[in-house]
Amino acid sequence: MTHASLRSTRVARAALIAAATLPLLSACTVGPDFHRPAAIASAHYDRQAETQLAPRLTFGQRPGGDWWATLRSDKLDRVIHQAIAGNLDLAAADATIAQASEAIASARGALRPQVGFGASGGRARAVSGDVVATSNFYAVGPTVGFDFDIFGGTKRRVEQQAALAEVQAHRYDAAYLTLTGDVASEALTLASAWAQIDAVQALVSDDRRTLDLVRAGHRLGNATQVDEALAETQLAQDETLLPPLAQQRDVARHALSVLAGKGPADWVAPDFDLADFVLPSDMPVTLPSELAHDRPDVLAAEAQLHAASAGVGVATADLYPHLQLSASLAQAGPGIGTLWSIAGGLTGPIFSGGTLGANRRAAADGYNATLAGYRQTVIRSLGQVADVLQAINHDAEEAAAQDRALQSAQANLRLNQAAYRAGDIDVLHVVDAERAYQRALLGQIQARTAQYLDTVQLSVALGGNASGAFARRVALRDEH
Repeated sequence: MTHASLRSTRVARAALIAAATLPLLSACTVGPDFHRPAAIASAHYDRQAETQLAPRLTFGQRPGGDWWATLRSDKLDRVIHQAIAGNLDLAAADATIAQASEAIASARGALRPQVGFGASGGRARAVSGDVVATSNFYAVGPTVGFDFDIFGGTKRRVEQQAALAEVQAHRYDAAYLTLTGDVASEALTLASAWAQIDAVQALVSDDRRTLDLVRAGHRLGNATQVDEALAETQLAQDETLLPPLAQQRDVARHALSVLAGKGPADWVAPDFDLADFVLPSDMPVTLPSELAHDRPDVLAAEAQLHAASAGVGVATADLYPHLQLSASLAQAGPGIGTLWSIAGGLTGPIFSGGTLGANRRAAADGYNATLAGYRQTVIRSLGQVADVLQAINHDAEEAAAQDRALQSAQANLRLNQAAYRAGDIDVLHVVDAERAYQRALLGQIQARTAQYLDTVQLSVALGGNASGAFARRVALRDEH
């Protein structure tokens, strides 16, 4: 290798080393630094609801582990974990997070030297006096470029992409929370449908017994045709209750299959019974000031706000100059030898027709819009918790009233049975008392179901300990 070639190689190597260390010189980053919004000032969701629910609520605590564990159903736990493993919405969210992570890597690459390779060739004709010369030429070698990013525009882009990736992670957590809440709700709906079907079938059975007795009485002259028509009408009306309940059962069963990522014909959820669940007597409730750190949708809105803040920094950096370094090394020929170059360039806007200033103002307006959206998300979350707390109050009142109605119907049935055995009344009175009992039982089932469903909704409204669900999924995947 010639002395000139050695010197050219050293110069190119020096340029590469300088370009690799230049990021250390880029210390200035324009634009606002993101700060997490202040905590919620409110100390209550709904004072009246909290007072009435005080015996069942424990404020300032988060549920430990899986939120649905408070329902104490091993069957539900198995189905939920199956849904988490197979749900396609979670799989799509997982892939979206991977895509966002690659966007971070792509943006971060601009902070490093850009090394490339170039080659060119051609044929040229030169005229010197009367001499005309035609020859081939070529050049081949590496190129290096580096943007100093002296005002931090690229760093803000990396920050923006990282915030957008965080948005996707929180959206995964939100999908996880929605999925687990939907599975629990559908399982309870399925259990309730079965219980109501049993109660209605018993009610229809009583109607048929009543109709048989009225028909027998009509033949004996103890009942009229009007009595028989009324009994037939009652039977027909009660039979209309079964198809909607059967539809409710089937829809819940199909929904569980879809939530588990299966077709209804490919996987059938187990039949749930209300006895499989326990209504929790102690419900942990996070304080309003902590809710923003527990709900995935609020955390996603916060990350979106962070991305908007970084976007202001990107637009601000575009108002300032860019300093770039480039270097190249090429072997050229024939007969030319080694060519090298090192160049620095400074470019900056002087007049852009107002475009760059408008872009920054638009980015600032976008941040303000995102901030308003974040605050609205927080306020909406408070309202959802307050609504569910009041619903639980009203559920308790309804359940207590239904329990009293059932106890009264049960006591009436016992009295009628005793009177019938003593010969004081006919069997129609007993059958009517049985029908009243079955109707009261149906009302109690519906009231209990509402209590379970609103308990699920409260856990979901409080965030369900879903924050970090994606991180746990990654950790579990790494273990395997």
